[in-house]
Amino acid sequence: MHGVVFHFLRRALMRCGFRVETFSYPSVRRGLAANTDRLAHFVAGRDAEKVHLVGHSLGGLLILNLLSRPAVPPIGRAVLMGTPCRGSHCAAMLAGIPGCARIVGHSMQDWRGVTSPLAAGVEIGVIAGDRGVGTGPLLFGLPQPNDGIVAVAETQLAEATDSLTLHVAHSEMLFSKACARQVAAFLATGRFLHDGDERP
Repeated sequence: MHGVVFHFLRRALMRCGFRVETFSYPSVRRGLAANTDRLAHFVAGRDAEKVHLVGHSLGGLLILNLLSRPAVPPIGRAVLMGTPCRGSHCAAMLAGIPGCARIVGHSMQDWRGVTSPLAAGVEIGVIAGDRGVGTGPLLFGLPQPNDGIVAVAETQLAEATDSLTLHVAHSEMLFSKACARQVAAFLATGRFLHDGDERP
């Protein structure tokens, strides 16, 4: 997954005053541990007292895996967008089809859920989507509601500080103005904008 997919969100967060850098990783060729090592090295190399992390889909699993390690770099807040914290029905179905395991990639196949306590003091926000357009519902019987790739139930995380569901599809999260606004709100305050909250 190349960091270029975060171009829109990167620009939106920069307009909100954040200094933003993107991280790329080979999700198919390398496993979860190797990519988490890369992420830890990337975070440690930032010139900042604390670093906030934003991950989409599998990127969120890298963040959770990093936060479950004994030695964690200085992380402030983290936002997971469309991340299958509880496992991926679509990935499991696809991996079961002969010749398709490679498409799923090593990192996704390595994920076994949160198996260790997450780093204390890190606020985690979870964004799910419920605009179920895509191959998941049609080909794999993905449970409703879903974003077309990940079911809302699969994104649930007991350790989350706050969570919300937006009417967006899985890939739409990367280009959604509403999603960008919610990410910025969580990074700034530690909570999302819910109904009744004052809008900036």
